[in-house]
Parts: sequence; C-alpha cells; structure tokens
Amino acid sequence: MTTTLPATTLPATTLPNTLADAGIRLIDRFEQGLDAPICLTWELTYACNLACVHCLSSSGRRDPHELSTDECKALIDEFERMQIFYVNIGGGEPTIRSDFWELVDYATAHHVGVKFSTNGSRISEAVAARLAGSDYVDVQISLDGATAEVNDAVRGDGSYATAVTAMERLAAAGFAGFKLSVVVTRHNVGQLDDFKAIADRYGAQLRLTRLRPSGRGADVWDELHPTAGQQRELYDWLVARGEDVLTGDSFFHLAAYGDALPGLNLCGAGRVVCLVDPVGDVYACPFAIHDEFLAGNVRSTGGFTSVWRESDLFTELREPQSAGACGSCGHYDACRGGCMAAKFFTGLPLDGPDPECVLGHGEHALEALGAVETPRPSPDHSAKARRVPVVLTPARRPDRQCDEHPLAGSGSVAVLQAE
Repeated sequence: MTTTLPATTLPATTLPNTLADAGIRLIDRFEQGLDAPICLTWELTYACNLACVHCLSSSGRRDPHELSTDECKALIDEFERMQIFYVNIGGGEPTIRSDFWELVDYATAHHVGVKFSTNGSRISEAVAARLAGSDYVDVQISLDGATAEVNDAVRGDGSYATAVTAMERLAAAGFAGFKLSVVVTRHNVGQLDDFKAIADRYGAQLRLTRLRPSGRGADVWDELHPTAGQQRELYDWLVARGEDVLTGDSFFHLAAYGDALPGLNLCGAGRVVCLVDPVGDVYACPFAIHDEFLAGNVRSTGGFTSVWRESDLFTELREPQSAGACGSCGHYDACRGGCMAAKFFTGLPLDGPDPECVLGHGEHALEALGAVETPRPSPDHSAKARRVPVVLTPARRPDRQCDEHPLAGSGSVAVLQAE
C-alpha cells in the first residue's frame, strides 16, 4: 500500500510536528481542505449480485454510462499525479466488472494503493493467492452478523457462508491483515466480541462502520440503527477493546460521552475525502449520494483535479462552518455536530444535531420535525423491489436485558419480506 501524502503536504513523519511547531492543529488544517484527498472512495459499478437492505448506493443494476476502462485508467493517472494516499474501491460488487483486475494492476503499477470491498463471492483460491502476493492491494470482506441468522437478514440468504469461505481462502493463502468490515446495527451490536473473534481466527483486522440512512439504508434506518443504550455500549467497547479496531472516523458523534475515539473526529467530506461514482460523478461523501452534494464530474474539463480543487461545493465545505443549534453545547468541540449525511437524510438541518446525538438532542429535533418528507437518495439502482428486514423477534416476551440487546437469550428467526 503506498503511503505518500498529497503533493502539498510534508512527509507523514514530519507533518504533525511541523504543524505543531507552527501553532497549527492538524484538525484545523484538514478542515480547510487539502490539495488532494488523503483517500477517496471509488465505486466502479452499481452492479451487484446481492441486495443488502442498507446498501448506501442502492446498488443492483449496472449503469450503462459507467466509466470505460480507458477513462478509469485516465482517472488513475490523475490520482498518481495528485499523490492520492490510497483508493477505496467499492460498488456494487466491484469484482463483477470484467476489467476489475486490469484496473487494480494498473493502479498499483502507477503507485496508487488499492483497498477494495467485496461480499467475497468471487474470492476463489486462485484470487486469494494473487491477493496474498501483492504488497499494494488490501481487501475488505463485508459481514453484518457474527451468525448467519443475523447477517443474512440484512445481506441475503447464503451471504454469511460466502463471506466466511472467502476469509478461509484468504487465510489459507497467507493473506495476513485483510479487513473484516461490519456495519453496526441494532441486531449485531451485541456481537462485537464475536466479530473480533472471527477476525482473529482468520488473521484479519476488524473494521466497524456506522449505519447511515443513505441509499436503501433510508428505508431501514428506523428499524436498524442502534438504540441510545446500544450507542453507549458501542462507545464503551471501543474505548476498552478498540485499540486494534478500525472505525474510519465513523463514530466521532460518540465523543460527547467523554474521551475522543482514535481518528480525526470530524466530518472530512470535501475536505480530505470524497466519492467518485461509476459514471464519474464526484460527491462530497460516500454516504451522501444526492444532488445536494454533487460537486462535478470527472469527464468535465479539468477532470477530477479541477472538481476537487475548484468546485463551488468543496470550496463552501472548506469554509468555517457554523455550529448552529449545537453552538451552545459544551461537547461541540468533541463531536463537531456529527454526520452530515445522517442529518440530511433524516430531514435535520446540516447545522443541527446528529440524529443519534448521545445527549438526545437529535431525537428531540426529529420529534419536533414530525412527519415531514425527507430527502430521497439518488439514484436508485436496485435490481428488485426494496426489501426490509423483519425485526428479529424473540420467541418469548423480552426482558429488560433484551430491551438493550435484541438477541440476548433468544432463539430468534430472521426472515426477509418484500416491501
């Protein structure tokens, strides 16, 4: 994996000390934006062989206008010139593209590190051996339940077994340190130790991310996002046992509980991160695929470089932001008002509290909104009618423990129901 910083910054070993010597906080420098993103997410295709109920990009069908192989290579050339830290490749299921490995090889040959996310369905023994032999490619296996019952209710029948098989093959090939990626939900937050055990079993590193009401996730957020008690449980778990767990700054809204979690603890949208979608549209954030956060397209004059450095949207995001309704809160400097995408897709103002504010301000703000129409994610590439998971219902009446841990002590059955 390449570790070069953007061209306008200093080497990683000197950057923090140099900024500190100049009286500049690293977080302040990042809030002003960089000449190149530290990393970016690149969705190669919306095509997918699964239909996860919380898919942030509503993937399923391939877009006929997605970037060609040559256009993708030209974009990689831009990444190399800008010295992008690394690229997170996703989708959809990116390995479905027939030129996937050609593009991965082209990226690594041009000093652009690659991390790609996959459901594991195309990780054969040969592919696992190929991945284990590369120093510049990392892989992330998606799993949203430590058991098939919990996982398959969200990701589809058989997806748990597919992911486990992929991990077995990667481990057998000697690939150490690949990532096990988990979206934390109401039904799996009680399985954090089990996820860590699975990761350890296969020599992987656990990565936890937050559920956002983006894409198809907008339809299931009310049913799947962790309860207030579970948010506290997650925070305590990360503080106590999260040293070797990656979070990608997903949970900085939890910092108001006390100690800040590892990471920048701010929204990096349009400042240090962004998203390039399959047709070349550039969005401020991977979780905010909506016209409101569309900065431009890589097919335009000047390409990605011009979008990143000159777009009106990114320029606006890099300006000092108002604390808004959170300005009077003593915890604002810790949580920075929370997640932009989570606020937008639940109908809250961008300068308002996060819907999962640990002090309850988001919950009160949502109650005050009432039954208003919230923004719809766009575009929708779902291959089938949207699915929503039936709540995992215990066979007996829940006790107080089950109020906080929906799976505790139950032999629950998960099923999927068409909307």
